[in-house]
Amino acid sequence: MLGMFKSKVSLLAAAAILVLPAASVFGADSGAPDSQVGVDTLWVTIAAMLVFFMQAGFGMVEAGFIRAKNSSNILMKNFIDYCTAIVMFFLVGYAIMFGTGNSFLGWSGFGLSGVADIIPNTHVQKYAFWFFQAAFCGAAASIVAGGMAERMKFAAYIIYTVAISAVVYPIVGHWVWNEGGWLAQMGFKDFAGSTVVHITGGWAAFIGTIILGPRIGKYKNGGLPKAIAGHNIPIACLGVFILWFGWFGFNPGSTVAVGDGSAFSRVAMNTNLAAAVGALAAMAVVWIFFGKPDLSMTMNGALAGLVAVTGPCAYIEPWAAIAIGAVAGVLVVIGVSLLDRLHVDDPVGAVAVHGFNGIWGTLAIGVFGQKALGVPLDGLVYGGGWSQLGVQALGMLTVAAFSIVCMGAVFLAIKHTMGLRVSRAEEFRGLDIGQHGMESYAGFQIFANE
Repeated sequence: MLGMFKSKVSLLAAAAILVLPAASVFGADSGAPDSQVGVDTLWVTIAAMLVFFMQAGFGMVEAGFIRAKNSSNILMKNFIDYCTAIVMFFLVGYAIMFGTGNSFLGWSGFGLSGVADIIPNTHVQKYAFWFFQAAFCGAAASIVAGGMAERMKFAAYIIYTVAISAVVYPIVGHWVWNEGGWLAQMGFKDFAGSTVVHITGGWAAFIGTIILGPRIGKYKNGGLPKAIAGHNIPIACLGVFILWFGWFGFNPGSTVAVGDGSAFSRVAMNTNLAAAVGALAAMAVVWIFFGKPDLSMTMNGALAGLVAVTGPCAYIEPWAAIAIGAVAGVLVVIGVSLLDRLHVDDPVGAVAVHGFNGIWGTLAIGVFGQKALGVPLDGLVYGGGWSQLGVQALGMLTVAAFSIVCMGAVFLAIKHTMGLRVSRAEEFRGLDIGQHGMESYAGFQIFANE
């Protein structure tokens, strides 16, 4: 008996050693400022890790939706665009986005120099906040890889990544998420990035895809589109589930505070509902009009719902998330069909998912947003009139135009200097061999005869 008692005492002592430090971090003294900073900083750091994991999702989706001979190339682009974006956002991007300056851009905090230890209006330590925002920057850069897949030079892609992550994305972020930004001062809202991340990345992909031109053999017989099947739909499906999972850092993490849990839990629920309904809506539309419940379009429907709800997720009730997801699922199917008619070759649907639904998510704030949940004016369905919707439309148009003009200039400059597109022979052979001297699948080298 004495031995058992001593054993239990030892276990209790060990548990106390483990629990007491944890209690100091997780708020045993809930009134202490250090406790609140610790909890909120931990929450934002975990959310940033989830957003980082989305890079794996982007890589799997894009690799699965393209041909085997180009899969290492697209994965390399996803790998390097994140690395490049992180460095550029540390050196330059954060200062432009969150630094003090004017209503157009910030001009302080390069390399985090002089940035306050605790970010103003939050209880989050500066390194955690930077980590979270840098992961967003990497996500915005990754969107373009899918739209320009299978024919863009790798070196050209690196130059593009530097431009968008160091300058273009941070300027848009300053307008919207810096309290001194001109759109923020007008009352424009974008909770987690339908505008800042998805319109910026989606419409950069649009103009880049147009300048780059379609893949060889995509449009034949008088301009009719030819389906170029992806080589691994199961991998793409895994990527969609990874992105869906990572979005629970992307959206709920943007609360940058734990509080009583009501805010981030509502955001998580709205995020989940919109994704699920987006998938169902896309499946239904493609089934009705094309005769089969296509998996790839259903997966893009889920992503479309996630993109669309990203901006309004904190400002809406669950029923509105369902409506937003339903429209997004329909819109992505229409968007893919429209782009094919326009001969805009987007191998993974990046423009339809991010560009079109970034616009819808931005406008949805002016339709379904509630003043009680943080929007300056009630949305249209709550009797608030057209004012908030008008501000949202102005911001949407400005950001889309800015992204198209700036990135169009970058892509044209690259095209007329180092070259944007690989040679015809290299495109036939595959970018894995031509750009990287390797195969994704050993012994499975493909020489196309298209």
